[in-house]
Amino acid sequence: MARTSRKKRSTLTNRAVVAAAALFLGGGGLIAVNVYASAGEGGSGAPPGQFGNATRQMSTIDCPDAGIALPDVPDGARPEVDRELAAMDTQITDAYREFADRKERIARDPELAGNAVLGPLRSRRAASLDRIGTAVERVEGRRPQGLEGLAECSLRADDDDNGGDGDGQDGGQGGGDDNGSGDGQDGGGQGDGQDQGDGQDGGQGGDQGQQGNGPEASDFVDIQSVEPAADRPRNRRGASRGTFTTDCGRNENGKFNPDNVIAAPGVSNGAHHMHDYVGNQATDAFAGDDQLAAGETTCRNQGDRSTYYWPVLRLQNGQDENDVDADGGGRDQNTGEIQTPSQVTLTFTGSPAGKVTAMPRFLRIITGDAKAFTNGDANANASWSCTGFEDRQLKDKYPICPEGSQVVRSFAFQSCWDGQNTDSANHRTHVAFAQDDGRCPDGFRAIPQLVQRIVYDVPPGPGFAVDSFPEQLHKPVTDHGDFINVFDEKLMKKVVSCVNGGRKCR
Repeated sequence: MARTSRKKRSTLTNRAVVAAAALFLGGGGLIAVNVYASAGEGGSGAPPGQFGNATRQMSTIDCPDAGIALPDVPDGARPEVDRELAAMDTQITDAYREFADRKERIARDPELAGNAVLGPLRSRRAASLDRIGTAVERVEGRRPQGLEGLAECSLRADDDDNGGDGDGQDGGQGGGDDNGSGDGQDGGGQGDGQDQGDGQDGGQGGDQGQQGNGPEASDFVDIQSVEPAADRPRNRRGASRGTFTTDCGRNENGKFNPDNVIAAPGVSNGAHHMHDYVGNQATDAFAGDDQLAAGETTCRNQGDRSTYYWPVLRLQNGQDENDVDADGGGRDQNTGEIQTPSQVTLTFTGSPAGKVTAMPRFLRIITGDAKAFTNGDANANASWSCTGFEDRQLKDKYPICPEGSQVVRSFAFQSCWDGQNTDSANHRTHVAFAQDDGRCPDGFRAIPQLVQRIVYDVPPGPGFAVDSFPEQLHKPVTDHGDFINVFDEKLMKKVVSCVNGGRKCR
């Protein structure tokens, strides 16, 4: 999908106007009723009807995450299971839309939420879960236990004044501004941040309603108020200190789609948000290994046909892209002007504990969690910062950068591989992060670690957000990156040689 073309904003006046508009649209626009749905793990919500003051609360659908509950799926059943899991995401997205369409009626009659939305959602989820059970039983001869319990979703009323209650669900909804202290681990208000009150939310205070489905002013924090992060593990004797950097451009040619070939292969709009792509140009929901191997690449070194993708970042400035009526765009509550990065750096680094081994071709890695706002921050991994302040990192807030500084989002991918599989049923267990001492867990071996650094020249202040599933409200903790290794054998050998040999190569 090509993007619309616009003049570059460069003057301080224009930047300030956009920032001020974003404050009104993103955090200060009071609305009488704000009803949204979100998919999350658990079922602890209040029953339908227990809303209290509906004009100051936001209704959330909590659904168990079936993908997390199904870590072991036989290979023969995985295509069907993946399709059904993607269908369940679509079901929740549809429920979100149904809530939005009925928000005024639900405010008057909250029982309508259960009758018109939750009931049909449960039926659709139950059918998908039944098909998942049948697919697994067909291959393994036995049905997974407990699937029926994953169908039920519940409605929860969230009070504006919850603040950071430590449950990983607030994501900046409360009156305080838990900035995470720069330790990069809180991801959802774990209680170790600094309560900034109303001082870091763009001057909007902590009791403002949220316009649409996010972001809001309290999702942002002044990077200058964040403490520097702790040092990384020291290199041990024999550490692999080299790097290999691949130049694949900034998506100047505008390759976007709302697919996710790793998590939802064969499903159009499997992500329900738009992705930026660099590298392999054949990447879409239907691209198999053969298509990727033959695909064109934007990488300068043609031996790298890997695919690198992440959710687009948009300015919340009232400007529509040409996907305003398309899946992944406006139909999935992702609106605003898509920003082309000013810089993209893709670097493979070594291990502080020893040498690395080659990645297998077609290894797939997802880092971060697109549903971290409702799943909790266990798999959250994106970091946010500003140029000139990159010793200060945020997980659950967007940074407000000073004039002249640019927004930086980065992903340090898993650097340990199980030595056997290029993917796994939940797309996570075949790879792992190194332990605190830099060593890989037992049964895993170190591979070159992909570090993505993406820079944006956007107006200072709370006026931008990443695309997300509608129910994830564009929270920064939901940011994530995806990678499929399609290096040829010769170039991968060079990567390993450079990293292990302590050289800086391109």
